[in-house]
Amino acid sequence: MSETEIVRSVRPARRTSLLPLARVLWRPRVLPGLLPTLGFTWLYLGAIVLLPIGALILKASSLSAAEIAAVISAPRTFASLSLSFGAALAAGVINTFAGTLIAWVLARYQFPGRSLLDAVVDLPFALPTSVAGIALTFVYSEHGWLGEHFAAIGLPVAFTRLGIVVALCFVGMPFVVRTVQPVIQELDGQLEEAAASLGATQLQTFLRVILPTIVPAVATGFALSFARAVGEYGSVLFIAGNMPLKTEIAPLLIVTKLEQFDYAGAAVIGAAMLAASLVVLMSVQLFERAFYRKLGGEQS
Repeated sequence: MSETEIVRSVRPARRTSLLPLARVLWRPRVLPGLLPTLGFTWLYLGAIVLLPIGALILKASSLSAAEIAAVISAPRTFASLSLSFGAALAAGVINTFAGTLIAWVLARYQFPGRSLLDAVVDLPFALPTSVAGIALTFVYSEHGWLGEHFAAIGLPVAFTRLGIVVALCFVGMPFVVRTVQPVIQELDGQLEEAAASLGATQLQTFLRVILPTIVPAVATGFALSFARAVGEYGSVLFIAGNMPLKTEIAPLLIVTKLEQFDYAGAAVIGAAMLAASLVVLMSVQLFERAFYRKLGGEQS
């Protein structure tokens, strides 16, 4: 066979080998193929998420390294960042335990008023954050329904750091409940019965059967609650007191700098919050992977 005939015999095979891929990418269907949907995904995320974040980082980078360090290390900035992340972490931990328990009750038990309680969980999603802040301040102030009892024992809530944690628990709790509840509902009750029939105690059943299944959902709920709490503004604004170096959160400091036309300083604080949030979220992801690897090693 001549060289020309060999080339001609090979070319059609190459063309036909590309046809299945082209059909997959552009095959007519109810939903578009890979290329149109992937292009829309990048376009949408780029315009809504990546472009604003890029603009924030670009504005912050307009300052020199020394100026950025001066903004971050300023006592007022450092105090507000520490308060925002510390309160968000405390609220995330509280919501993780309380939200998991609430999810367990809603998923496992039937009782009068269950539907109402299930609907109440979603109220922080629907309620405007400023309205929530006013309501929390009214309830937990020194003369409020609950605040007067806390003040009587020397534990004021409103206009303190404790009030900030309370507000962040309010806005972050639904994220844990709605993340963990479906996982608990999908748990196979026969696995718990089998563990009990093999002589496992309730604690052993929880640690070896239930916990490995819900840990990823619990970690995700914590991450969502923490991320929501870090950037919270409206519900904290009224109950915090907003005293610099004491109860001033980072989002409020950013707004203050914007009102003073210090756009670069506000961008630096926002970029610092973004970086710290990414570190926390990535840490949660690494924890989930390490947990899965450890679980797989124990089962093998």
